[in-house]
Amino acid sequence: MKMTQIKLSCRSAMHVALLVGALALSGCVTIPASIKGTSPNPAENLASVRNAPEMYIGQEGRFGGKVISVFNEPEKTRLEIAVMPLNKYDAAPELNTVSEGRLYAYVNSFLEPTDFTGKYVTVVGTITGEKAGKIGEIPYNYITLAVTGLQRWNVMQRVMFPPVGPLGYGYYDYPPYYSHFYDPQQPWNWEPGYGYPVGSAAVETYLAQ
Repeated sequence: MKMTQIKLSCRSAMHVALLVGALALSGCVTIPASIKGTSPNPAENLASVRNAPEMYIGQEGRFGGKVISVFNEPEKTRLEIAVMPLNKYDAAPELNTVSEGRLYAYVNSFLEPTDFTGKYVTVVGTITGEKAGKIGEIPYNYITLAVTGLQRWNVMQRVMFPPVGPLGYGYYDYPPYYSHFYDPQQPWNWEPGYGYPVGSAAVETYLAQ
């Protein structure tokens, strides 16, 4: 009886440890200090700002997306950004999402165009109104932002390994075969084991600092 209790206790401890580790990994990503800003809830919905820009003048906004163009002025640089939704973990632009519109972000320093054109950024700053411009030959009113913080993101890739079978479902510690198994018939029993991958590995593209 004591051996059974010890075995169950070890398995339970391992299960808890794995769950805590997963929660720690999911919670350790935070918004970079460069784009935290000063407001607890900066405006992030560009559509709302475009619908009533006069109501947002002077408020803090945080937006991100892909840099379409970089224009250097005598004392500042204008970034034209195709704005995308931000993820809730680190405020990076959500890849493979539809643009919400365009933004002119003014940075009070010189930025090398080749370092930013075509890159993904998140900016935070004060909403200053709107400015008339064009996208191609189509007139367009850009929301303008006086930037106080900027984060440029790097495009990264990682391999997502498939589930492991036939003993259950699992994830890899390292390829190709060592894994942790979850037996759906015994949900409390999550332990190391051996198996083989089911399906094909996928490559995920994401943004990182």
